[in-house]
Formats: sequence, C-alpha cells, structure tokens
Amino acid sequence: MTLPQTRGYFGIGAEGVSKSANVGALLRTAHAFGASFCFTLGAGFDARAARAADTSDTASHVPLWRFADMAALRLPEGCVLVGIEITEDAAPLPSFRHPLNAAYVLGPERSSLSPELLARCKHVVKIPTRFSLNLSVAGALVLYDRLLQHGRFGERPVMAGGGAAPPPRSGHGDPVFRRTLPAWKQRDDASGEGES
Repeated sequence: MTLPQTRGYFGIGAEGVSKSANVGALLRTAHAFGASFCFTLGAGFDARAARAADTSDTASHVPLWRFADMAALRLPEGCVLVGIEITEDAAPLPSFRHPLNAAYVLGPERSSLSPELLARCKHVVKIPTRFSLNLSVAGALVLYDRLLQHGRFGERPVMAGGGAAPPPRSGHGDPVFRRTLPAWKQRDDASGEGES
C-alpha cells in the first residue's frame, strides 16, 4: 500500500514525556503517516524501552532529534509549531486548517505543555474529547486529520459506503512558450528528436 500523495511536510514530537513506550508508539504512528522528522524536547526516555512499542524502528528511517530544552529546539525554516493541548483558546481539531509545513508537539502524560512552549506555538489545537487521551492516540488523531485535509482523496458519497476514486495525479506536460520557441527546441523539432 502506498501513502496518498500529499503536499508539504510535517514532524511530530513530545515534551517532557517520561514513559518510553508512549514515545515509541508515537514514533511508530508518525512513521506510518509519513512524518519527515520526529523530536523530543526535554524528554528522558529510554530508547531501548521505546523500541518495544516502536516495532517499525522509526529512528532508522526518519530523523529523530532529541532537544535537551526549549533553548535547543530548532525547526526547519518555514515550519509552523502547533501545540496539541486542552486550553480555553485552543482551536478544535475538526475546524483547524493544518499548515502546509508543520511540527506538532504533545505534552507529558500527567501534565501540560510548558508555558514557554505554548508561547512559542503559532497554533494550539485541542481534540474535542471528554478528557485527555493517551499520547500516541492523540498524535494519531492529529496526523489522521492532517492526512484527510492535505491528502488527495475522492469525494465522500452522500449515502453510506465507499467513495469515488481519488483525483488523477497531476502531471507535467511539455513546456509552454508564449512567444517563440528557443533555439534548442527548434533544433530538436527539426531533427525529429522531440517527437515520440
């Protein structure tokens, strides 16, 4: 099975997580959804214990950055930091427009994202549930929502059941010149090399 064609890139990480299995499960989920990178921030987790939950060995396939603290956090230029946290002013996930290039960050199991990290986030999103979810489950929901938004899928049918085929992949045809053909193109056309 191949991933649907999407635009942009994303990474996902966690701040201050202490349960290594949760980090491992988050890494595996990120790998499954096609993450470009993963990261931890001030998280003291045991990589060996994380591998028990990360059966895809994500760190061998996706860059994993381990930042010691907020001062060390670095993201690619143009990458928007999105916090996943239950706050009063957080946008509900179903009505959130995902940035084209984003890094999502989740907080520790029994606490919240630090005020310093929340201040650095351009957006804060909450999953509309009655109470907080497991770290990897919350990460999976956010990444699935992103896939629905940025992926290329067919329209959902009005009735229950499967939808239409996805739209065709966009392709690139021959270059279009507005005035005259450049010399290299005229030579190819005259010699018959440009024809197939």
